[in-house]
Amino acid sequence: MANSKYEYVRQFETVDKIIPNTWLVVRIDGRGFHRFSQQHAFDKPNDRRAIDLMNRCAVEVMKDIKDITMAYGQSDEYSFVLPKSSNLYARRASKISSTIVSMFAANYVMRWSEYFGNVTLQYPPCFDSRVVCYPSDQNLRDYLSWRQADCHINNLYNTTFWAIVHSGKTETQAEEDLRGTFSKDKHEILFTQHDINYNNIEQIYRKGSFIIRQKTKVTSISPNTGEPVERIKLIPTPLHIDIIGDAFWTEHPDLLK
Repeated sequence: MANSKYEYVRQFETVDKIIPNTWLVVRIDGRGFHRFSQQHAFDKPNDRRAIDLMNRCAVEVMKDIKDITMAYGQSDEYSFVLPKSSNLYARRASKISSTIVSMFAANYVMRWSEYFGNVTLQYPPCFDSRVVCYPSDQNLRDYLSWRQADCHINNLYNTTFWAIVHSGKTETQAEEDLRGTFSKDKHEILFTQHDINYNNIEQIYRKGSFIIRQKTKVTSISPNTGEPVERIKLIPTPLHIDIIGDAFWTEHPDLLK
């Protein structure tokens, strides 16, 4: 496009380029999702449909943006990790952040009916996002550990809270019962009063979802022969495992390169 007398306004744009050789984490969070979950009658303490939808959206984002090497999600949040070597959008924070969060939100709306069936989406979900850079591998691991620890703390509380409510007490009474309790107290309440062994609850609720690209056998039809052909592709795959300890990272050393 030819220059015009109006092009000077580009001088007002700010440069938000992130420093090189650092890990980039784009973290998105649902805005007002407490109300959103109430309006759409999410199951408590966890709605598997909502979790599976969040994971699907994250997978679709990773399929589109190849620079993302891993992602971690729980509840209404997801963190997408780009390696130190990434030069996506010249490392412009606003462009990286806005692209990922808008793609995630668009997928959430588009794929809603696949997971919620005839439940009508009553209003558009909204997500905010931010970009944070971490200079070292340990910083990145500590960030991911923080989010998984948060998942455990929140899920233990919510599981205990809703077990009390489902037993017949009000939400106010449940809050009062849990005030001042520690982790061991919640385990005891669940086991002795509600016959729930927290350690037997599915890992997807206790650990959250960690997505990496895994070698997967994919069958497609050859355009030349019309015959099925098997290929190995790297497909973003949600895992529900511990990422705080060393075992996972020892098994997947390439993730931190």
